[in-house]
Amino acid sequence: MAVALVAGPALAADTDRYPSRPIRFLVPNPPGGANDVLTRILGQKLAEAMGQPVIVDNRPGGAGIVATELVARAMPDGHTLLLGFNGNLAFTPALRRTPYDPVSDFAPVALVADSQYLMVAHASVPSSLKAFVSYAKSRPGQINYSTAGSGSPSHLAAELFKQAAGVNLVHVAYNGGAPAATAVMAGESQLFIGSVPVTLPHVKAGRLQGLGVTGSRRSPIAPEISTIAELGYPGFEVSAWYGVLVPARTPNAVVARLNAEILKLLRLPDTVEQMRRQGLDATSSTPQQFATQIGREVSKWARVVKNAGIKAD
Repeated sequence: MAVALVAGPALAADTDRYPSRPIRFLVPNPPGGANDVLTRILGQKLAEAMGQPVIVDNRPGGAGIVATELVARAMPDGHTLLLGFNGNLAFTPALRRTPYDPVSDFAPVALVADSQYLMVAHASVPSSLKAFVSYAKSRPGQINYSTAGSGSPSHLAAELFKQAAGVNLVHVAYNGGAPAATAVMAGESQLFIGSVPVTLPHVKAGRLQGLGVTGSRRSPIAPEISTIAELGYPGFEVSAWYGVLVPARTPNAVVARLNAEILKLLRLPDTVEQMRRQGLDATSSTPQQFATQIGREVSKWARVVKNAGIKAD
């Protein structure tokens, strides 16, 4: 109790000169992937805006648990940031018990980016979503869908679609999105929901059929492909979203400063272009809007996992 009484005023006093030392920005992934690149884009711009170095700290492991727990337990003074995304904040907590609560252990700062998934199919099945669903309903348990692994975004997205459309499809797990897409091209499975950067080149080359995108809007790089919601499943939405969070109890003034600086950098044309090269669309939000999204996504994917009986590998 004595520590808390001392730490409270100290944190309040530090708010006026925040940031007072280098900022550590944790990413729950190894170097080189889209999450890491996004964190480095944001970190470089934040360092320029806030006058302190921003050190990107890659802490992969435990399906995002390692980095996420470190931030949840860090000093709530704004000097430790987390790149949160649908994986470590919604999917992993739905699949297993985590040592952090994605809602109560963090103060959301801002959404920064999102990206679409694309449902693709083998040439042997109907090319429209409506016709595909009818085709699948007439062949229960005979249509395979491939995924990047049990509990992966592609698995959970497909299970959500199965529940929405009322179809009985057979799950075939692969080790990654590229092998899962290749399996559809080879006819080993008939359906896959994968990231646009992985799937769209094959659609444009005629190797796969694009049935629909999973987001709330059409993809800016494939506007000719309708959303699944437009095609008869209103409210269906799955996207990869990314945002910045700090530990719970971080002073509101610090959260507000971070939000303001992040929103500024997200309006910079070079930031938008760098993100787009990673298949990401720049977005933004207030802290309250981000908190609402996290709560909604946590509940949504917990229901999907429970209804489907999915177990983490």
